[in-house]
Amino acid sequence: MREHAGELLAGRIVETEAYVPSDPASHAFRGLTRRNRVMFGPPFHVYVYFIYGANWCLNVTSEGEGVGAAVLVRACEPLLGLGAMRALRGRAGLPDHELARGPGNLCRAFAIGPEFDGADLGAGPLLWIADDGVRARVGVSPRIGIAKAAAEPMRFYARGNPSVSGPRALSP
Repeated sequence: MREHAGELLAGRIVETEAYVPSDPASHAFRGLTRRNRVMFGPPFHVYVYFIYGANWCLNVTSEGEGVGAAVLVRACEPLLGLGAMRALRGRAGLPDHELARGPGNLCRAFAIGPEFDGADLGAGPLLWIADDGVRARVGVSPRIGIAKAAAEPMRFYARGNPSVSGPRALSP
């Protein structure tokens, strides 16, 4: 959830990928750098990075201070502020389920960029995460769009949710 231009934007996280310290695909694998410093900080903070010269990606740190680990938020099911999300995406006719489908689209739909890097998700008001009580059947699969450790089953998604960005039926 976040407030943007006076409007509340909210979505349910439906797809994530985990990146742990021993993972060669993790930005933290080779140790602390200026780019990944947030990953080594306290849990529940935002790590934002730019990829392919076009997309911001939202991650949430997941371990204790000094341990480089985070979860990439790959997709959200839009719940509030869909008109604003469409405007931010620049796609007037886009179906609801595609507004925040994929990590770059999610950041565009929620207007998330480098100004969020290091933000404490427990402090608000720029960006926060809350439990809405909805439980989904969780699928597990290899991660998407990476070369190193690509076969690792570190992608988690809400089975059957149309906002999930990649293959949706790889596990029971």
